[in-house]
Amino acid sequence: MNGSENFKEKILDESTMTSFDHLITNANLATFSAHYGFNLYENEETNSTPYGQLEHAAIGIKSGKIAWIGSHEQIATHLLHYQENQITDADGKWLTPGLIDCHTHIVYGGNRSNEFEARLHGASYQDIAAQGGGIVATVSATRDASIDALFAQSEKRLLALIKEGVTSIEIKSGYGLDLDTERKMLTVARQLGEKHGIHVSTTYLAAHALPPEYKSHMQDRADDYIEQVCAWLPILHAEGLVDAVDGFCENIAFSSDQIKQVFEVARSLDLPVKLHSEQLSDIGGSALVAEYQGLSSDHLEHLSEDDIKKMAASNTVAVLLPGAFYTLRDTKLPPIAALRKHHVPMAISTDCNPGTSPLTSLLLAMNMGCTLFYLTPEEVLAGATTHAARALGLGKKGRIEVGCDADLVLWDITRPADLAYQIGLNPIAGIMSQGEWRENL
Repeated sequence: MNGSENFKEKILDESTMTSFDHLITNANLATFSAHYGFNLYENEETNSTPYGQLEHAAIGIKSGKIAWIGSHEQIATHLLHYQENQITDADGKWLTPGLIDCHTHIVYGGNRSNEFEARLHGASYQDIAAQGGGIVATVSATRDASIDALFAQSEKRLLALIKEGVTSIEIKSGYGLDLDTERKMLTVARQLGEKHGIHVSTTYLAAHALPPEYKSHMQDRADDYIEQVCAWLPILHAEGLVDAVDGFCENIAFSSDQIKQVFEVARSLDLPVKLHSEQLSDIGGSALVAEYQGLSSDHLEHLSEDDIKKMAASNTVAVLLPGAFYTLRDTKLPPIAALRKHHVPMAISTDCNPGTSPLTSLLLAMNMGCTLFYLTPEEVLAGATTHAARALGLGKKGRIEVGCDADLVLWDITRPADLAYQIGLNPIAGIMSQGEWRENL
């Protein structure tokens, strides 16, 4: 099915059809909407249209929302009612939802290219962490950075992502590991969104690593630190800085029991949770986040099928991070077949961070998802749009559908698969956020 016969919106009354703020005409749409046949898990009872695509389509936008979708022919007779600057002729180009980078650590100080070199000489992730590198090295640099310096450094990474069509992004704390620096990171994240007109979901990740002041020769005071993490969360939430709560549940980080204490505080504040889990080992992190009806469980190379079933039951998204897999030269693939089998939606993200995924290209992450994880182009593009939106709890983003936010990207491509197929080429032709075209790409 080419999608041209799949239009379901009716022509509205004359006054409505002539009152849109903006029109996009002559477009091919990858809607990722079930309304137009998108269904990655097709079976005998369902019909599926790849990408939920519509050809020769038009979109009417009102007050920053998608207000109407139909064929170009349905709107053609009304075009004389609009000013030239209210109409965008896509000339057969493709529109997708705005891309969503749903797992990033882009706010940080310093540089860890020395660790990149060390790994090339044989050091492991665990070796580097044991020698005072890894997350703790970035903590020191982030604590030392002024808020202006931290903003300036992080802004460069955000702009690289925006130029590739990212209109929503998650930004985590977790390189402060004390109240003041966690606050500083989350404040910078909010400022970045405000300056650049991009939706930023902020995530509290103080349970990322044990800070140096909680380590000693005799005993690590991880339980004491988790108490502080739990105490800081209500403070930062009251300041309007926290949209969700995350933790690192791993054999080199925190146990599931320790993370559970943090999740209990999150629950008391009605904050959604997510988790770094099963990257290096399986210690039950995904089962824990499913227990709390979490938004997502992320990394997942060592995820068990039993925990996949729990994720499916709790509608928890699997966030796959091929940049870290690539950088660490991992060989343990996430259990893609089992995730498909149990219909767990899979998101794709850059995991942009200074140590294990210094990646500022979501398009490249999509290509990696295909080449390294054997996902299809439709799966990775869904993973950077509709499934990424689910991973952040953004119900009005990630789809081209009436009522959704008018966050859209126009691409000069022949077919949607080009976005995952091409390496190093950015075929972007326009970015719309909340119904407004960005002036600078």
